[in-house]
Amino acid sequence: MTTKTPKTILIIGISSFVGANLAEYFKNHYRVIGTYCNNPVKIPGILTMKCDVLNSDEIQFAIYKTRPDITIYAAGLSSIIDCHENEHLAEALNTSGLFSATDFCMRYKSQIIYLSSFNVFSGDEKTYLEMDIPDPNTVYGKTQASGEFYVQKTSLNYLIFRTCRLYGRGMDFKKRNWFELIEKRLKLNINTACDDYIKTGFLDIYFLAALLHMCIEKGVLNRLFHVSSSDMGSIYEFAKKYSNEFGFAEQLLARSKWEIPILSDTGLGDKKEKMAYKMDVTNLEGFLNIEMPSIEDSLKFTHKRFNGAEEKGSKKNKGDGIIFI
Repeated sequence: MTTKTPKTILIIGISSFVGANLAEYFKNHYRVIGTYCNNPVKIPGILTMKCDVLNSDEIQFAIYKTRPDITIYAAGLSSIIDCHENEHLAEALNTSGLFSATDFCMRYKSQIIYLSSFNVFSGDEKTYLEMDIPDPNTVYGKTQASGEFYVQKTSLNYLIFRTCRLYGRGMDFKKRNWFELIEKRLKLNINTACDDYIKTGFLDIYFLAALLHMCIEKGVLNRLFHVSSSDMGSIYEFAKKYSNEFGFAEQLLARSKWEIPILSDTGLGDKKEKMAYKMDVTNLEGFLNIEMPSIEDSLKFTHKRFNGAEEKGSKKNKGDGIIFI
């Protein structure tokens, strides 16, 4: 009896929040290799190598040398403010690097998986469908929309996940993400101002990993899916739910407005009303035979995961062997 050789997954940008968490999840299912640039990481059981995504030769070498079945592009500049302040760098990291990876994936027969987000839209009071034309109002969203367009027009084997706001713990302890900052401040009983201006879905990063796993096992290709919790909320509303789930004092939380730099050519520079990014997920649910969790469901899953409990949790909905609590 022959043993089936596991697929090889190359994660470009394994030191990023998304890349590191996907690597931790996938190492139990596949052979995982990761690239980093300035932040080397050590994940048991995973080979990592240095690769500058601004150097196409280094991207080609990484893909040629590892010959991955799947290549996940998780590199780039993800801060909306950093992208606005350094537009050229944002375009180089978020688009040029992806373009090179997509081209070499075609050459070496690797599926390219691109992780986009709700930021490709402007946040109007509507339900966004996968077929809706992106209308970003930030530099970050603009680069993501460009990445989506290029992958769809040039690749013959791709998968794009356009996600809501993802949360969890990263590996860069010198630079905490928004979730880690809220978590730390609540633990230390520090008053915390949270944005109550932008509403979107919230999902534990491991839900994204589970969904990618399902698509990889089903051999899904050339599809763009919306990935989001079944409901929406602001970061302030999310933080309140987090406080209730983890037993912190929600009185420490205060409503605030985190300013984001809006592109002047969108005509939304003086936009005062709240923005909402409701993404329709019926295509993903129907295709995988699942039901996306609510924000509270996702936080219950996170609580079990952080406390070392079985990640599957209680049974609520099952799709192709994956249980969402």
